Amino acid sequence: MVLHRELLVNGVFLGGPCDYATGKDVIISPWNGSVVGTVAEAGWPEAEAAATAAADAFASWSRTPRAARQRLLKTIAQLVRERADELADLLVAEVGKPITFARSEVERMAFTFEASARLLDEPEFTDVDLGPDPRASRYRAQSARFPIGRILAIVPYNWPYNLAAHKIGPALAAGNTVVLKVSPWAPLCGLTLARLIHEAGCPPGVVNALHMSTAHSERLVQDDRWAMVSFTGSPSVGFAIRAASPARRVTLELGGDAFVLIEPGTDLDLAIPALTTSAFGFAGQVCISAQHVWVRDEMIDEVRERLIEATLSCSAGDPKLLETVCGPLISGEAADRVESWIDEAVAAGAHALIRGERSRNLLRPSLIENVPESVRLGCDEVFGPVLTLGSYSDLSDAFARVRRSPFALQASLFSRDSDAIEQAFREVPMGTWVINDVPSVRFDSMPYGGLKRSGLGREGVRFAFEEMTEIRLQLERAE
Repeated sequence: MVLHRELLVNGVFLGGPCDYATGKDVIISPWNGSVVGTVAEAGWPEAEAAATAAADAFASWSRTPRAARQRLLKTIAQLVRERADELADLLVAEVGKPITFARSEVERMAFTFEASARLLDEPEFTDVDLGPDPRASRYRAQSARFPIGRILAIVPYNWPYNLAAHKIGPALAAGNTVVLKVSPWAPLCGLTLARLIHEAGCPPGVVNALHMSTAHSERLVQDDRWAMVSFTGSPSVGFAIRAASPARRVTLELGGDAFVLIEPGTDLDLAIPALTTSAFGFAGQVCISAQHVWVRDEMIDEVRERLIEATLSCSAGDPKLLETVCGPLISGEAADRVESWIDEAVAAGAHALIRGERSRNLLRPSLIENVPESVRLGCDEVFGPVLTLGSYSDLSDAFARVRRSPFALQASLFSRDSDAIEQAFREVPMGTWVINDVPSVRFDSMPYGGLKRSGLGREGVRFAFEEMTEIRLQLERAE
């Protein structure tokens, strides 16, 4: 039987398989073109109803005892673990994420909901030190964080579970309500998560989930009742949302073109395999995939040779196989774009050390050397299985190259020199500098986000919770 998923609006599932009044979309596997399932598509009445339901539910949910909110989050995490195989298999089928990566995402999603629940173990009120001011000696100050209201959460296809959890988990912990706008490329995953949250006992209207057209999405963003829009996706869309939302909170987790700088003394036996997995894992469809590797001039021959061997050895193909690292791109259009960027770079003088062959949506890993900054592969996010290689004579030149990038999400420096590490951290703006590991390392409790075209604000459970709350102070004069 083909899987079907409905919209979730105010605790009711809309658009069942026999509901002919609601539009349906057919979801096709990016790997083999088979039908994965069907999903209901919201019209404007359903979108407006979801927004209204979230607004109406806020009054009661924001006053729900912390223990009850915590129980819900723990139950969600428990159900995720109980259904881990089902959730991972759907992720493989719908977006072509290799099974090893899919299982990891599901486990991280469970952790993210658990980490959100743990926030509520902490005291609600925090004593505030008023300092040495003698006027404060007779006062006591306490602060607390309060929910801000209704949140619109917009997620992409590449992490449809865990990126949704990073928005929903902290929002529920804080006492906010949510409308989840799922990715058009991964609606089955997003709506399946919404169904699981409903089955965990989430009250009606607290979490709603929609699959809808771009036109309806753009209209929904304009609703002035949103307290916050939390968006993960492309810079062009993200900054348009910000421009349309000047009076409310917006967090944007956007793109990256992660650099990896390799200094002498690096253990290449460890670094090279990690680099190729970072660059080519899930076909490079990760914002913090390694995209540019730069090494000292004296190391370039050895690193080139090792990278060629590792790239050729990278397992690409069926995402259901445990050994697969590089699966298909999400669509034929995505594969066309990546190929065109490689063609442009080569025409501008880059050298294709390895040009990955293509079969349907599967584009095997490519390694391209000496890519000019002026072409798209040199200055934009490729979001595909392509790694570029270059060299530098002095680390300050490499830092200057990183600073010229329009992105600043995550980057890596392999070095044993503490001065070089400090220089990178202090002088090269970056959301995160990863030292002696690849830029695709992310832990779900750390502050995550970027600068410049990479975004605005921070995710990571505690940090998203802070973005989604406001501080209030109680200042009491003692008798």
